[in-house]
Amino acid sequence: MRIRVVNPNTTRVMTDTIEQCARAVTGQGTLLDAVTAEMGPASIESHYDEALSVPGILAAIQRGEREGVDGYVIACFGDPGLDAARELAGGPVIGIAEAAMHTASHLGRGFSVVTTLSRTIGRAEDLVERYGMRRFSRGIHACEIPVLALDTDPAARKIVTEACRDAVDTDGSDAIVLGCAGMADLCEHIREEIGVPVIDGVAAATLTVQSLITLGLRKSGRAEFAPPPPKPYSGLLRSFGANR
Repeated sequence: MRIRVVNPNTTRVMTDTIEQCARAVTGQGTLLDAVTAEMGPASIESHYDEALSVPGILAAIQRGEREGVDGYVIACFGDPGLDAARELAGGPVIGIAEAAMHTASHLGRGFSVVTTLSRTIGRAEDLVERYGMRRFSRGIHACEIPVLALDTDPAARKIVTEACRDAVDTDGSDAIVLGCAGMADLCEHIREEIGVPVIDGVAAATLTVQSLITLGLRKSGRAEFAPPPPKPYSGLLRSFGANR
């Protein structure tokens, strides 16, 4: 099977980290690659960033369909463009917030999310509601580290770890969900430090896609998840009408 992990931002070094974490959990016979969006923001930290990341995600899905990819992971905790990607793809498409929250719900009574900037908390709350996780979600906390600083700030690992420890103590949570794909490589370290399950959505989503494909399951192709009706697009989006 072929799985493609799509990094919705345009920062290649983050794609490399994401790919390493996804590859670490794939099974024998699974071919996995990670791609960087060809257009969009360098990081996603606002509704504006998220909206403008979607064309890059959809271009990556279109390309994957032509190349015979069986399933996809959208590696941004806002799960941008998830429904539109599911319209385009024949196989499963899983967002990392979706996968991480569902995984955490299997491991205890409640989880806390630790994300990057406080301005992203509202989006995480929206996703908690969307995925039916309200009864499991104990709190959402920001460590106030910008996404790109996760890779460049030498204090980032300590700050994120302590934010996770504080979230467990404050919320009485049984697990931590890491609220950014850029935190994926911190997962094992934080788990060892704070002593509760810590879920990286990249790994969780990769295994979810792999499991669905193994079961022979594809996305529903009816109703709203049928391919979008063809129509002309204009301006910068002209190619999105022509390539479907």
